[in-house]
Amino acid sequence: MLSVDNLDQYYGESHILRGLSLTVPAGRCTCVMGRNGVGKTTLLKTIMGEVSARGGTIHFDGEPLLPRRAEARAGLGIGYVPQGRQIFPTLTVEENLRIGLPARRDRQRRIPERIFELFPVLREMRYRRGGDLSGGQQQQLAIGRALVLDPRLLILDEPGEGIQPNIVAQIGEVIRRLNREAGLTVLLVEQKLPFARRYADGFMIMDRGQAVASGDISDLDDDLIRRHLTV
Repeated sequence: MLSVDNLDQYYGESHILRGLSLTVPAGRCTCVMGRNGVGKTTLLKTIMGEVSARGGTIHFDGEPLLPRRAEARAGLGIGYVPQGRQIFPTLTVEENLRIGLPARRDRQRRIPERIFELFPVLREMRYRRGGDLSGGQQQQLAIGRALVLDPRLLILDEPGEGIQPNIVAQIGEVIRRLNREAGLTVLLVEQKLPFARRYADGFMIMDRGQAVASGDISDLDDDLIRRHLTV
């Protein structure tokens, strides 16, 4: 579904992504892993058009993404939950969720009931300001906002970062439910090995802006962890 080929990206003169390639098969959950500073978030931002690529290609369902403006990529069916959540703190939960509606391909203008079924806390707090929610509730709101547009691909950057373990588990179960039951394709960046092993089907490890290993999650062995993931 998503194909990244020979991608190069720079910040100034710093070469961040170096000929990186990644395939995210339809209907699977793929986890991008690696130590801090290897370019994981930059990869997601490049896919979403927040930073520009210097070379290579990105295709989503056969459509080239790099020529498209960032705001047009959501309309293709790509939901994105960035690191740090980036909700609108002065808007209510409901107003945050409505932001995703214009990007829906079916032009629906009501928040899908499915969002509140997946995250009941959002129904309870729909008239609270986003900035008044806890970190875990804000993350659920950020995921709900991405799901409002009815994506075919959901991209998440460290969905469990800075959140209490019980909420991390709830988010993981929602990801599994969407992936296994609804067939939603998922690409996530995650540092926590137990989370990746529990919810991902496949993995790709990055080091110094390059893909150095990939495979089924069952192939993520102690040697790969020691060489590329331990600090």
